[in-house]
Amino acid sequence: MADGYDYIIVGGGSSGCVLANRLTEDSSCRVLLLEAGGKDWHPLIHMPVGFAKMTTGPHTWGLVTAPQKHANNREIPYAQARVIGGGSSINAEVFTRGNPADYDRWARDEGCDGWSFPEIQKYFLRSEGNTFLAGDWHGTDGELGVSNVPEPQPMTRAFVQACQQRGIPHNPDFNGPVQQGAGVYQTTTRNGKRCSAAVGYLRPASARPNLTVRTGCLVHRVVIEKGRAIGVDFSDKSGRLSARASTEVLITSGAIGTPKLMMLSGLGPADHLREHSIQVVQDLPGVGENLNDHFGIDIVAELTGHHSLDKYNKLHWMVWAGAQYYLFGSGPVTSNVVEGGAFWYADRDQAIPDLQFHFLAGAGAEAGVPSVPKGSSGITLNSYTLRPKARGTVKLRSADPAALPIVDPNFLGHPDDLKTSVEGVKISREIFEQAALQKRIRKIRFPDENVRTQADYEAYARQYGRTSYHPTCTCKMGADSDPMAVVDSQLRVRGIDGLRICDSSVMPSLVGSNTNAPTIMIGEKAADLVRGNR
Repeated sequence: MADGYDYIIVGGGSSGCVLANRLTEDSSCRVLLLEAGGKDWHPLIHMPVGFAKMTTGPHTWGLVTAPQKHANNREIPYAQARVIGGGSSINAEVFTRGNPADYDRWARDEGCDGWSFPEIQKYFLRSEGNTFLAGDWHGTDGELGVSNVPEPQPMTRAFVQACQQRGIPHNPDFNGPVQQGAGVYQTTTRNGKRCSAAVGYLRPASARPNLTVRTGCLVHRVVIEKGRAIGVDFSDKSGRLSARASTEVLITSGAIGTPKLMMLSGLGPADHLREHSIQVVQDLPGVGENLNDHFGIDIVAELTGHHSLDKYNKLHWMVWAGAQYYLFGSGPVTSNVVEGGAFWYADRDQAIPDLQFHFLAGAGAEAGVPSVPKGSSGITLNSYTLRPKARGTVKLRSADPAALPIVDPNFLGHPDDLKTSVEGVKISREIFEQAALQKRIRKIRFPDENVRTQADYEAYARQYGRTSYHPTCTCKMGADSDPMAVVDSQLRVRGIDGLRICDSSVMPSLVGSNTNAPTIMIGEKAADLVRGNR
């Protein structure tokens, strides 16, 4: 491949799409975006309800975790997107930004100058194209479409009422001044369709002559000469190729893919690299460490009738729903399934919520989640500890770029995580026991009536918890004095010129919410840092 790029972006996920758009606004700036997955051609990607079919299959890497020591040694499915748009093309489209205190913690306690909430709020607002909310907390003109769920399911409305009966107040806006409460999530959708970063950011930029997008490209390594990143080596179906960047290489391969690529490039913990006969270019002990993810635990109830989206599993209802969507752009296909949610407290002494809940108007919607008896309809409520204290790792399996890494989130690896998670399950059950839901519930199937004691709940959490698809922090940002910090507050890789990491792996700690909107914010700020606009 001929040289001739100013920037190479490695990874076409949420942040990579943002960077491709923003950098090519300058017509003299030549950008190459490389993505290992394919194009987002599959129609289910663009239907909000299609999320339920995206947690396994060809648009993911097929990862499972290492055996989880504190979760019954289970190897837990670990969905990571392998498609243009990354996680934003397969996620549940829930739009939450985290608590302002999360970003203030980054700046105050974790060495991330310039990343406090007042300093990064403008990037959230710049990205957001909200069709309903406006004002100091919401943008209306951004590339990321954000909408209300058009017709919340009856069971979603009952869930929000049940939360209020449990003492959790209604909150119409989780991204406003107050995070706590229960309500219906806003979603990253526009006109009844998913608005992934590929749709919102990449598609409008794709006609620019200074942007080249290549899918189906597996990057083998970042090429480094004399301490500077000068390009990448990669392969596609035609064989081995290379590309050169005259200004910078920007890695946006996500919290699993980015540390893997760094280590394959000789950037990482020296001893681990030597184990795989990889020449050490820069000893960076923090690469692949500090993995932080949300451990979601589901409870599932069987309903007295077909009151949830599960009724559309029957062929005639499925046909009806499809016709309604294609003819009128309305109906159950516009649902993201995960319509409702809440932020609340396991520990009421906390200053901000320490639990998040996701209500699914169906049962068994995602891979690995328990369901209800065949032919029945159900509902699911998921909860997780917002700021888990356990940290895991991403390690190389081998020096083969095609080999999947070894991912160990170390779920429940800290006793406080187990304690908080159990409270989440207990509160979930209490919500299901409220009058608004009880009139439609035949039986709570998981956990059943045999789960009563603290030990029972702990055993349930260990057996049924799973990833919530929020891996972060594996190439964390931090101060010069922090030996585990991989990048500085400008996202520059320590010890290497011309190389930045610009995705969720740079978070120093996990934010208390879903992670897609924060990752897009990182892409927006990264674009300004690269362009010298601070």
